[in-house]
Amino acid sequence: MVDLPERPDAPSRLARNPLREQIRRVLVDGLLSGRWQPGERIVERRVAAELNVSQAPVREALRELETLRLIESVPNKGARVRAFGVADMAEIYPVRAGLELVAAELAAPALAEDIRPLEREVDALKRATTSGDVEEQIKHSVDFHREIVRAADNSVLLHTWESLGVEVWTALSVRWLNMELHAKAADHHQITRAFRDRDPGVGRMLSDHVLNYVEAALKSRDAVG
Repeated sequence: MVDLPERPDAPSRLARNPLREQIRRVLVDGLLSGRWQPGERIVERRVAAELNVSQAPVREALRELETLRLIESVPNKGARVRAFGVADMAEIYPVRAGLELVAAELAAPALAEDIRPLEREVDALKRATTSGDVEEQIKHSVDFHREIVRAADNSVLLHTWESLGVEVWTALSVRWLNMELHAKAADHHQITRAFRDRDPGVGRMLSDHVLNYVEAALKSRDAVG
């Protein structure tokens, strides 16, 4: 049985956490925990029954995971789990790094004027690290990067960045590498200071920070191999 996260009462929170997103999180948690193995089918009807929802939002969530290349649709058989891994990260993270380099350059003037959005995320990340809350660490780590992309004020850039499923791949990175996110919190502090100080190299700093994830993943895979 998979439990759907409790629905928040506040309408504003419901707007931020649509049912499709909650179901997607349940499915991703199932992938991370090993409930569904590579090659195994995810039966839309069964998931809907377990979560006590209609099949429509489950279908939408599955489509999003297919876009992220975590699952694939098989004719006459439905959705099944892809054998995703470090090789997928090696393709996705350089794209993300390039997008964030552009975002940093576009966002630099605005963030130099008001650095508070990044400082809030760094402080929240530090608190989550102190309490050992990995889920909150992932959330605020991703939100830090999202604030930079938003500050670029380019809707195409933001949409493309969001389409990469940064939260999902960050969670996968943490699982595969047993990554200590407090080290990333230190990076975030340095990047924030660079924006505040109008450092012309902040874009490259941010890009290198993103690429460090995949470099660590590749080293980990080679060590195991």
